[in-house]
Amino acid sequence: MKYIEEFQDPELARKLLEDIHATVTRPWALMEVCGGQTHSIIRHGIDQLLPEEVELIHGPGCPVCVTPLELIDKALEIASRPGVIFCSFGDMLRVPGTGRDLFRVRAEGGDVRVVYSPLDALALARENPDREVVFFGIGFETTAPPNAMAVHLAAREGLRNFSLLVSHVRVPPAIEAIMNAPHCRVRAFLAAGHVCSVMGTEEYPELAERHRVPIVVTGFEPLDILEGVRRAVRQLEAGRATVENAYQRAVVPQGNPAARAMLDEVFTTTDRGWRGIGVIPDSGWRLAPRFEEFDAEHRFSVEGITTQEPAACRSGEVLQGLLKPHECEAFGTDCTPRTPLGATMVSSEGACAAYYLYRRLGGTTTAPLEASTVD
Repeated sequence: MKYIEEFQDPELARKLLEDIHATVTRPWALMEVCGGQTHSIIRHGIDQLLPEEVELIHGPGCPVCVTPLELIDKALEIASRPGVIFCSFGDMLRVPGTGRDLFRVRAEGGDVRVVYSPLDALALARENPDREVVFFGIGFETTAPPNAMAVHLAAREGLRNFSLLVSHVRVPPAIEAIMNAPHCRVRAFLAAGHVCSVMGTEEYPELAERHRVPIVVTGFEPLDILEGVRRAVRQLEAGRATVENAYQRAVVPQGNPAARAMLDEVFTTTDRGWRGIGVIPDSGWRLAPRFEEFDAEHRFSVEGITTQEPAACRSGEVLQGLLKPHECEAFGTDCTPRTPLGATMVSSEGACAAYYLYRRLGGTTTAPLEASTVD
């Protein structure tokens, strides 16, 4: 409870907000690239407490949301095959593919199981040597190391009935793509603390310098986010653009050496498609050649599947920060968590889900920081 209580303190929040209000003199747009931060911002009403000059733009920080539609359809195809046990985290079961989702596949007789770790899927492969066990490996740098470990162990143990459907993406190339976009309004980034706890901060200084954009590594509690905003605004007002670590209790510059070594062994970087955004060069991982036999796309020959996003879904604009969820015509009507048009309404880290959960009934939020409002 230590960090939960300390980093939701209303009085400390008031002081941070007063500092931000006193510092800002002109409009600035800041982007968080983390779905957990987005939910914390909306749940606690942080964006509503900030001065009107400071706008928080929600970036492509939800791993479920950026998993491309064609990969969802590949998952549906594999999960429908006889003799397959298809494993995934719970969020993925509701993500709509073309015409159905993994829940529908399970209802139609497919063996689709929710697991809590790739090692759970590995255990299923040991227990079911006559079945093909596939784990849907999605996410940013945070979830990639345990998935790499699962493949490493499968190779070491000779578990040839285990494979990984890989959809891992990397944050720094996404920041590069956002800054190079023609209509980019972002002037600073709040970098995801959990990603940096794995990878460190070594990739960010070059980005900050080249694009003249402050990057502040930030945690997930209200005070973490407010401190990240405060530091970013101070840099912007002073005309500086550097990397700051506001999450030192979890992040060191070199990251986690053991996790990084596992990633280097099992994966290699590749161009990767992002749902609603398109292909970003070198923004993802795929299995290295020595582990290619554990690649579910190759094993089940589903490389050729192509798809088209539904016209009514504007989640791509949401993921790029071009549209706030409530500005979409389908939000809360044709698109709800029960009848989602896109992944941003389904995932527990999706921006549309956050707005639906905390804002749909009137635009206000019940939050621990309500007492922190600055007059």
